[in-house]
Amino acid sequence: MSGSATAGINIEPPVGDWGDDGRATTDMTVAQQERAALVATFREVPPDAPTLCEGWDARDLAAHLVVRERRLDAAPGILIPAFAGYTERVQGQLAASTDWDVLVGQVAEGPPLYSPFKLLDPIANVAEMFIHHEDVRRARPDWEPRALDDKTVAALRRPVAMMSRMTLRKAPAKVVLRTPQGETLATAGQGPQLTVTGEPGELLLFAAGRDEARVTVDGAADLVERVKQSRGGL
Repeated sequence: MSGSATAGINIEPPVGDWGDDGRATTDMTVAQQERAALVATFREVPPDAPTLCEGWDARDLAAHLVVRERRLDAAPGILIPAFAGYTERVQGQLAASTDWDVLVGQVAEGPPLYSPFKLLDPIANVAEMFIHHEDVRRARPDWEPRALDDKTVAALRRPVAMMSRMTLRKAPAKVVLRTPQGETLATAGQGPQLTVTGEPGELLLFAAGRDEARVTVDGAADLVERVKQSRGGL
């Protein structure tokens, strides 16, 4: 499902405030900043670049984001298994029929007026954009965690509890997600305790099913593996 980018297409930057150097300014929300960062990374890689999302390349991931925000008929299947087949077909057709630059441009534009994500963007898209940006970054060799500002770190703390309730509720352990400073951001699952320590963004990635999260896990090796296998991914 790969393809080559087409030159000469004028694509507007993500909604927000931009400086003279073309970089996002601090007046943007964290969701807008993460969207801008993801779009910049999309433009650095070919459409067939690998991602951490199993079976998806960069084109598939971009198509997923467009379907989520622009296809109200197909978006429910992202979370509801009964509708997943239709969602997959729509996403596949979109990925196959849309030029890479156009697809990335649609991600950059953000949710249209008719999308519920237009109003919910500052809340609902912080985790979505951060996680999927890292899905592209960390699929490349020699990646390192980004240096995040305080505003971004604070915004990433909030989704950790919600994500862990979704993905770790069936864990065969009491999973405690804790910062290096000793603050517990979330607890989920039942059984012997397993402590995961990392910065908020890394804890979010772990809860979202990403083994590439830079965390320390304190627990028996077999229990750690069973917890990882039990996670539901985003």
